[in-house]
Amino acid sequence: MSAHAGLDHLVRQTEWAIRQQQESGFDTAFLPGGLDMVLTLPERQTEPVYSDLADTLETLYQRHCDCTVCPLGHKRQHFVFGAGNEQADVLFIGEAPGADEDAQGRPFVGAAGQLFTRILKAIDFSRDEVYIANILKCRPPNNRDPKPDEIAACEPILREQIRLIQPILICALGRIAGQALLQTTMSLGRLRGRFHDYHGIKLMVTYHPSALLRNPAYKRPTWEDVQLLRREYEKMIQTRTDAS
Repeated sequence: MSAHAGLDHLVRQTEWAIRQQQESGFDTAFLPGGLDMVLTLPERQTEPVYSDLADTLETLYQRHCDCTVCPLGHKRQHFVFGAGNEQADVLFIGEAPGADEDAQGRPFVGAAGQLFTRILKAIDFSRDEVYIANILKCRPPNNRDPKPDEIAACEPILREQIRLIQPILICALGRIAGQALLQTTMSLGRLRGRFHDYHGIKLMVTYHPSALLRNPAYKRPTWEDVQLLRREYEKMIQTRTDAS
């Protein structure tokens, strides 16, 4: 084995050992290969613990906008919290910010966002009427799929957003959002076209607008889904009106 190859092998061994020991909760990592060294691991990043729940979305944003619990927080341009009506009846949840969203700090502003706006208009909604958020608040590199630990880091923030908004309907845009919210590995094809229960809130899963840009064949089932969403919304609003 050459000196260079041997060094590469040692680096891989060292990275693996540190990762395994850090995941096990050790503050100190003992390096492999009999090296007479001990490396102190960097302190784990955790979110501050608050004794009270946030009473507004702005308070929630201020508490988390500097989040660096996962590595994505160190690489983002903006923490993309969400946008729209803070008392919306309908909440749309996507996967994660893309390049345009990361640059502007607002969800769904790129090409997929423009298509999403047209979809909303087609079912008689405006962006000002609904609230729009994402599973992740920071952009993954190259728009890759979110990792489980990244989803877990952002989940408490999204859960609090839902508590504060109190929507009567949630629409998950895409497989990642649907699976994360429903805690399932079921395919999007099996999830879409019907309502699910999310902690007492009706939830629908449909295709992400970016998928429609890549594959126009998804437009028809998406149109069917959002029409179903609109009909359910009107029915629920009528029931609420009749009860008041």
